[in-house]
Amino acid sequence: MLPADVNEDVLANEQPLAYLERIASDKLRAVRTRAEGLAFGAVVVADTSVVLGQQILGKPTDVADAERLLKLLSGVEHIVYTRYAFAGGSAGASVVGARTVSTRVRLRAADEAVLRRYAQTGEGLDKAGAYAAQGIGAFLVERIDGSYSNVVGLPLCELVQDLVQAGLLAQFP
Repeated sequence: MLPADVNEDVLANEQPLAYLERIASDKLRAVRTRAEGLAFGAVVVADTSVVLGQQILGKPTDVADAERLLKLLSGVEHIVYTRYAFAGGSAGASVVGARTVSTRVRLRAADEAVLRRYAQTGEGLDKAGAYAAQGIGAFLVERIDGSYSNVVGLPLCELVQDLVQAGLLAQFP
């Protein structure tokens, strides 16, 4: 795994889907550049955003920020978007595909003490929206409409289909 060292700051007036397209494209370019000279079948990059209205809720900066984000999401529906992009094996190859997957999520209403205790677990500190549906944070997830794996961070059903269709994954499983 090669890290993509890109600036993930939201630009002024940047809309959520445009933001994700830019970040995924920047990540793909960065990783393909770092992978030059290495043998690999494909490069896959992704970025996930939690969006409330048109506000992109990123990763919290600390426990207090995690609590703030959880309060915003408590009792309301939001959308989790993941944009992935992939390219064939050589740095000179053109991008083979990209897709944005959206999933609607509703967190249950929870009181401040519960949200504070969850934020203090630290589980959501590296997660957009400050929660992990696959971990302790599952107790907050009231409803998911769409891809569960998208909420976790990578929409595997769609990605596998796209990689097979592009000829980058010969057989699966």
